[in-house]
Amino acid sequence: MKNQSFYTQLSKDQKYVLNCCFFVFAVNGLYAMILGSLLPLISMEYGLSNTVSGGLISAHQVGNLISGFIAGVLPLYLGRKKSIIFLCSFVVMGFLIMILTGNPVLLILGFLFTGLSRGSISNFNNTMVNEVSNSSPAALNVLHSIFAVGALTSPFLVIVSTNISGELGWKIAASVIIVLAIISMLLFSRMKIDNTGKKIEKKNKSYEFLKNRSFGISAGIMFFYLCAEATINGWMVKYFIDSNIMTIEYAQMLASLLWLVILAGRLTCAFWGDKVSKKVLLLTTSCGTAAFYLLLLSTHNLKVITLAIMGLGFSMAGIYPTTISTVGDIIKAYPMAMGVLLMLGGIGAIIMPIITGALSDAFGILAGMGAIVGAIVLMIICVILNVSRKKEHVNCFEKL
Repeated sequence: MKNQSFYTQLSKDQKYVLNCCFFVFAVNGLYAMILGSLLPLISMEYGLSNTVSGGLISAHQVGNLISGFIAGVLPLYLGRKKSIIFLCSFVVMGFLIMILTGNPVLLILGFLFTGLSRGSISNFNNTMVNEVSNSSPAALNVLHSIFAVGALTSPFLVIVSTNISGELGWKIAASVIIVLAIISMLLFSRMKIDNTGKKIEKKNKSYEFLKNRSFGISAGIMFFYLCAEATINGWMVKYFIDSNIMTIEYAQMLASLLWLVILAGRLTCAFWGDKVSKKVLLLTTSCGTAAFYLLLLSTHNLKVITLAIMGLGFSMAGIYPTTISTVGDIIKAYPMAMGVLLMLGGIGAIIMPIITGALSDAFGILAGMGAIVGAIVLMIICVILNVSRKKEHVNCFEKL
C-alpha cells in the first residue's frame, strides 16, 4: 500500500507525529462515538426529553462546527502544537461537566466542549496526514480506520463500566475518556513542530477555494453525509431501545458492530483507494448506505437488523476520507480549506440530530430516524454531481 512506502521515508520526528496522530485519533473516535451509548443513560439519570437529548447531540456538533474555524485560524498565530494542546483540553472539561451536573444548560455546554475538541483534532490529524502522504486516499483511510478502532470500542467501555458500577458506570467510562485525553495532550506536547505556525503564516490565507466548484460539491457531500452519520451514531441505540426492538446491551453491541464493519470498510478502501477511482468509490458507497439504512428501518427482525448494520457500516466507511482526498490539492494550497470543509459539513451534523429529536417527540422515533433518508438521498445527488464532472478536467484552482 502507498501508506507503507511514504511511512518508511519519514524521519524519526515525522514518524512520531504520524504515530501520535494515529493514537489520538483512536481516542477521538472513542469519545466521539461513546456519546451515542451514553445518551440514553444520561437521559434516564437526569430525566431529559427527546428534544433535549437531541439538543445535546447537536451541541456536540456545534462545537465541532466552531472548531472548524478556530482550528483553522488559531495555528496561524500560536502554531499547531500549542493550538492543538489548548483545544484538546476542552474534552476534559466537557466530560467533567457531564459527570458533575445534570443541568441541561451546563450539559449542552459540556457536549459543545467535546465537539470543539473532536473537530480540532480531526482538523489537525487530517491536515498532517494529508501533507505527509501527498493526499493519498489510502493513508487517509488508514487514519480513519484507526478512528473506527476507537469508535467500536466505545460501547464495550460503557458495557464494562455499567457492569462494574450499575447505573453510575457511565461516569467511570467518562473518567477513562478524561485520562486518555490528558495522555493525548502530553503526546502532542512532545511533537517537534513548533515552527509549523511560522511556515503557515507565509502561505495563502485567502478564501479563493470557496469559488471552486469541486470544493463546493465535496462540501455538499460532507454536509449530507455528516447529517446521516451524526444522527445515526447519536440516535441508533436510543431508537432500538425506545422502539422496544432489543435490550440496551444488544443495542450497544450493534453500535460496536457498526464501527467494526466501518473499520473493515476503511481498511478495504485503504487497500483499493489508490487503485480505484475516488468517484467510483463515492458512488458505490453512498448508494450502499441508502439501501442498507432503508433495510434497517424496515424491520424489527434482529438478524435482518444485524445484517443491515453490517452493510450500512461497510458502505459508510469510505465516504468521509475519500471526499477529503478529492480536494486534497486545495487543502494543501489553502490552510483555511480543511477547517472550512469540516465547518460546512458540520452544519449538517448540527441540524439533523435536533430535527430527529423534535420529530421523535411529535410523531415517534421512527419518524425522526426516517428523516435521515432525505439527507442520504441528497448526499447521493451531490456524489452524482461530483461524478458528472469527471470529464471536465477541472483545475483545482478554477473559479466559478
